[in-house]
Amino acid sequence: MIDIKQLQENYQSMKSNLSARNIRIDLDRIISLYEDVKSQKRELEDMQGQLNALSKGPRDSALTAEIPPSVAMSAMTLKGAIIKAKERFNLLDAEFSSCIRLLPNWTSSDVPIGLSDEDNLTVRVSGEIPKFSFLSKDHLELGRNLDLLDFDSGAKVAGSKFYFLKNQAVFLQHALKSYIFNKALKAGFTPLQTPDISYNHIMEGVGFSPKGDESNTYELGGLDKSLIATAEICIAGMHSDEVIDFARLPLLYIAESHCFRREAGASGKSSKGLYRVHQFEKLELFVLCLPEDSAEYHEKILALQEEIYTELGIPYRVVLNCTGDLGAPAYRKYDIEAWMPGKGTAGEYGEITSASNCTDYQSRRLNIKYKDPLLKKNQYVHTLNGTASALGRTMIAILENFQKADGSVEIPEPLRRYLDFKDIV
Repeated sequence: MIDIKQLQENYQSMKSNLSARNIRIDLDRIISLYEDVKSQKRELEDMQGQLNALSKGPRDSALTAEIPPSVAMSAMTLKGAIIKAKERFNLLDAEFSSCIRLLPNWTSSDVPIGLSDEDNLTVRVSGEIPKFSFLSKDHLELGRNLDLLDFDSGAKVAGSKFYFLKNQAVFLQHALKSYIFNKALKAGFTPLQTPDISYNHIMEGVGFSPKGDESNTYELGGLDKSLIATAEICIAGMHSDEVIDFARLPLLYIAESHCFRREAGASGKSSKGLYRVHQFEKLELFVLCLPEDSAEYHEKILALQEEIYTELGIPYRVVLNCTGDLGAPAYRKYDIEAWMPGKGTAGEYGEITSASNCTDYQSRRLNIKYKDPLLKKNQYVHTLNGTASALGRTMIAILENFQKADGSVEIPEPLRRYLDFKDIV
């Protein structure tokens, strides 16, 4: 959520920010609503002051004498007016809160202007794209041939875009989790396994829309809850309405969760197989830190992500997301895109991780603060999140990049200590 005072002081900057993000919101309406809320609050406080003065009776005649006869009301009449004024205030305040929560975060000055992921800026490329001496297969064909993936049974049980992992793929996914958890643990992250369900107000606070046509989540009817889309939701919610002791910061987490996404309208060859599904497992990095440290932790999250995929031997590129490819909470965001030989017609890079600095956008919405020992008051923390591994997409990259001429798949060396096989056959 945006600080209204900062919005008033930087009105033109927010207009430019909305234009760069290709978002249409009536800023004048938001500021007008805020002024109406303030005016209604003053009117309400004035009437309550009058009622207090009247209730003190003759002993405070000097106070009541200050109230002009044309304004003074009987206590009964004043109480009725206060009730109506409270109703007007509550309606205006709710409308203002609803409108300002639609605003996205501010955007870092180095974020490229663009409309979609095609306008993202490539920061660096790492690893050698494999050159096969044989006709390579995509992960769907490899999954069928090696009896690893069963989308037909998934559709039979739950509908399209659900699937079963089978045989060695199950162990491969567990090996990925063990490898990444251990790396994150050595880097100082606390491991978590989160609930699969969240209250809707927590989801909305994090920046997800649990209801309406734009929602990408599964709402649980009648419960005011939804299936989570990422562990980020639960970790942020865990600290909602909390004042964190200064000495505890930063808080670093790596969390495992199931993720559920409707992915409405997402189809086509670029979304085939495991690349875009309705349920998947993910390991998520999440940081709560001092505002002055968030830029540093953004780079640290990215460095850990790169270390993981470099060690796994998966070719990738790092991109800085453009304005049109930023989610509302993100101030600045990186994606790592892995090379996937079976994606598209001749291989393409596909998003495999993201890393976002959300500054105080989520902490304002969820009321997460820390005790500032210098200013002697509570301040909002900064939050950051990053995918350590979207496990399904990581499996795509492993199957397609490490396939061999005989149809088997070689296991990347860092994962072998967690498995009793070196090849998927």
